[in-house]
Amino acid sequence: MNSNKIILEVITDDNHMPEKIRWEAPQIMEKGESKSIALAMWDNKENTTMRMDIWTKNMTIDEMKKFFLQNIITFCDTYQRATSDEVLADKVKQFIISTAKQEKII
Repeated sequence: MNSNKIILEVITDDNHMPEKIRWEAPQIMEKGESKSIALAMWDNKENTTMRMDIWTKNMTIDEMKKFFLQNIITFCDTYQRATSDEVLADKVKQFIISTAKQEKII
């Protein structure tokens, strides 16, 4: 069985507030920095979503809005590809696009 790793490193200040987020995917030789991570995992035992959301203290509210709304839009695309449920994916996506336009994000 093959194994791949994604390495996340969160650098914090003296008060444990995130200052930098670094990531690395050694198998594809990619790495970078980010201001935010939203990691969602499915818990089979509890039948629920586990989440880990981290953002740096220098991320602006505007950046957070974009991150939040763009994340939902791309998640709709993922959901549609995985389930072929175009109706629900499109309903949620159109709502988020409308909201993003109202917020002047797109």
